[in-house]
Amino acid sequence: MKQQLSLTTDPIPQLIWRIALPMSVGMFFNTMFNVVDTLCAGWLGTESLAALSLSFPLYFVVFAIGSGISQGTTALLANALGAGQTADARKVFAQSLLFATTSGVLLSIVGWLAAPRLFRLLGAEGSYLSTVLDYMNVILAGGVFFLLPMILNSALSAQGTTWVYRNFLIAGFVANVALNPLLMWGWAGLPALGVGGIALATVIVQMGGGLFLWSHVSKAEFCRHLRREDFKPDAQVLRRIAGQAVPAALNMLTISLGVFVITWFVKHFGKEAVAATGIATRIEQIVLMPAIGLNSAVLSIVGQNHGAGLPHRVREAWVTNVKIGAGLMLLGGFLVWLLRDPAMRLFTQDLVVIGHGRDYLRSSSVTLAAYPILFVTVFAMQGIKRPAYGLWMGIYRQLVAPVIVFHTLAFTLGWGLWGVWWGICFVTWSAALFAFGWGWRKF
Repeated sequence: MKQQLSLTTDPIPQLIWRIALPMSVGMFFNTMFNVVDTLCAGWLGTESLAALSLSFPLYFVVFAIGSGISQGTTALLANALGAGQTADARKVFAQSLLFATTSGVLLSIVGWLAAPRLFRLLGAEGSYLSTVLDYMNVILAGGVFFLLPMILNSALSAQGTTWVYRNFLIAGFVANVALNPLLMWGWAGLPALGVGGIALATVIVQMGGGLFLWSHVSKAEFCRHLRREDFKPDAQVLRRIAGQAVPAALNMLTISLGVFVITWFVKHFGKEAVAATGIATRIEQIVLMPAIGLNSAVLSIVGQNHGAGLPHRVREAWVTNVKIGAGLMLLGGFLVWLLRDPAMRLFTQDLVVIGHGRDYLRSSSVTLAAYPILFVTVFAMQGIKRPAYGLWMGIYRQLVAPVIVFHTLAFTLGWGLWGVWWGICFVTWSAALFAFGWGWRKF
């Protein structure tokens, strides 16, 4: 049995490592989960591989909504637990489950109706469209099972418990490795489901994860006395949840729009530049992995200490997470700069793609330290129940500033592709410095 953390009394640095490290490990296996899906789709053929890529925008909507509800629930639960309001925590948790279940059902219905038209707009026709729908219809059918584990994890994260979710993600990765070939090729007498089997494996893992997480969540004090009336719709509590969840979800959605903006500018310089962007951003994401867990740490620690009325610990949690994250990514940036060429060669032998990717990673090595400053501050603001800050920052960083800066540097000043790469660096650092200044005043 793991020792229970006290987020309002234990030393902040100790709390950060005990919360952030398990989450970072878990997110690594979550990334590998997606890598396995991509590899399996590639074994089925180019059409199946393209189907997974084409389904990303709709898949990301499901993820963004679940992430928004999860962040909002974590913030509200952490504040309630920090204030010693167990009854309020129980009510928020029950209503969050209701909110997520309803959202999941609506997502499935709207997704089934919209998916064919959406994918046709993206160029899918004939057998290609059928393959995409074979995958996405199964994912949409399991919409509720994607959202519920996130809410269950938020109940654990609000208490500083992240090792349970880590164990689920590790077990889920192993299960996915076994289930994918079993279902897509129809081993052991099962029907061969193709790309739909990859989707079904994902849904099964999420269902199993929900049961596993519930077995731990149900032991929490605020869950032991759940009553049927706690699940009756409560407009006031649902408004509180929506007030936290909607801005966080919209902020997540700006990320997909930001990817579109970057791709639109990069495509002017050829398909090799687009391919290089895809490879280099994956390398960047892997390097960022050690800092990802800091987001969960600062959200839960700040939330509980804000609820408990301990502003000095709120500030210490924010400052310490920023220092750790920036320090880790300064080291990560040095490694990216040092290994940018061999890292690109792991993914491709195309010299033009390698050259573009090497240039991107050169600017990325300078950018990396800005990300934890920005993300930690956004999650800390969520912890004090100010989620709109993250949405406005997302609109600036993903949409408004890139359009202006990329066009100015790449075309007006004639920097070409370098203008996009260094434009990302400028926009990210400007957002990070603004976030740091805001956090310094607010906390």
